[in-house]
Amino acid sequence: MIVLYDFGNSVCCQKVRITLREKGLDWQAIRVDLFKAEQYDPKYLKLNPKGMVPTLVHDSNAIIESTLICEYLDEAFPEPPLTPKDPAARAHMRLWSKFVDEGLFEGVTELSFSAMFRERMKTMPEEIRQVRFRNIGDPRRRDRFMSTYEQGVQSPFVLHAIGAYERAFKYMEEKLAEHGPWLLGDRPTLADINLMPLVARLAYLGLLDVWTADRPHVTAWWEQVQQWPSFRTGLSDLITDTEYAEMRTHGPKIRDEVAARRAALRQDVMAA
Repeated sequence: MIVLYDFGNSVCCQKVRITLREKGLDWQAIRVDLFKAEQYDPKYLKLNPKGMVPTLVHDSNAIIESTLICEYLDEAFPEPPLTPKDPAARAHMRLWSKFVDEGLFEGVTELSFSAMFRERMKTMPEEIRQVRFRNIGDPRRRDRFMSTYEQGVQSPFVLHAIGAYERAFKYMEEKLAEHGPWLLGDRPTLADINLMPLVARLAYLGLLDVWTADRPHVTAWWEQVQQWPSFRTGLSDLITDTEYAEMRTHGPKIRDEVAARRAALRQDVMAA
């Protein structure tokens, strides 16, 4: 039996659900409401000491960290394979995982926070808002969220996010031009799955073409992702109308600022 501790519009949960769908697996979903701080419930922390989602429980084994969960699923349920057999290709796949885990995850969090969750937190009573910040539990994450809450897109952490996406999309364009249509060739792998929710979030916020307007191979990749059945059943079909509406409402409000900061960043890089 597979149990997934899940939260609907979490990008980390989304990539696990895409992997589960591609493997043709059934699972029991248990909702962990991040806005009610249920991830810090002592019972949940016994499963996931980091207090994050998702957590996958399979045959009494709790697996945390979405990248590791996806790799676990590919090893435990090898058909269809989502990891290349060739060692060099596997290393390239894991390079995309590092792009996500070491920059893009924080990046999508900061952009989402500055667009949507910042507005939601502004309407909270002060005592509830402070509880939310205290409950983060990780001083580094707290500093990021406090900065983005106070400064919005002008936070240095949002600039880090813009830069992380710029580096990733630049590399994607180069590699897709070499051996697309998927990142590692003719079929999707965990490299593609790891990136799908992070690109989808930008698209749903109305921000994606800030980075991709002049990158045709990335644009073509995203178009085929949207038609891939496992993406649709594992991500896009599961987003509620309310969640879509929130993203479509708030994302465009920060678009001009994001585009301006990206343009300034690119100018600085070219001048260096």
